[in-house]
Amino acid sequence: MKAIGKIDWAFSAGRIPFKNNGEEPEFISHDKIAVLNISEENAIVELLLFYEDQKPVGTYEIIVEAKRLRKIRFNDIIDPEAMQLERNYSCFIKTSTPVVIQFSRMNTGAKANAEMSTIAFPVEPEN
Repeated sequence: MKAIGKIDWAFSAGRIPFKNNGEEPEFISHDKIAVLNISEENAIVELLLFYEDQKPVGTYEIIVEAKRLRKIRFNDIIDPEAMQLERNYSCFIKTSTPVVIQFSRMNTGAKANAEMSTIAFPVEPEN
């Protein structure tokens, strides 16, 4: 199977609210990426977090096995430093092999409703 995706990824509108109205872990506010690795080799995924008023934090390293999907909640990354809630952040992601990454957010801060958003990756047609 031919590897698809990109090696360099970035998103700039991260924020995980501290307030939650739900049971853990399903209904806790979170930002998450889903990493699809269809290549024949394991992907080393490196995350670097940027905040508005401090130096970047990272590198967080995660392995996504060959021909697998792995979902990574930003709330759960702790080494080298736990994710900071209630702070605007951006993330740069570099991988060792092309992967597809989908970013999603769940905000359960309000009692009456929750919001969910996601950004997908368009696959370019072959010429």
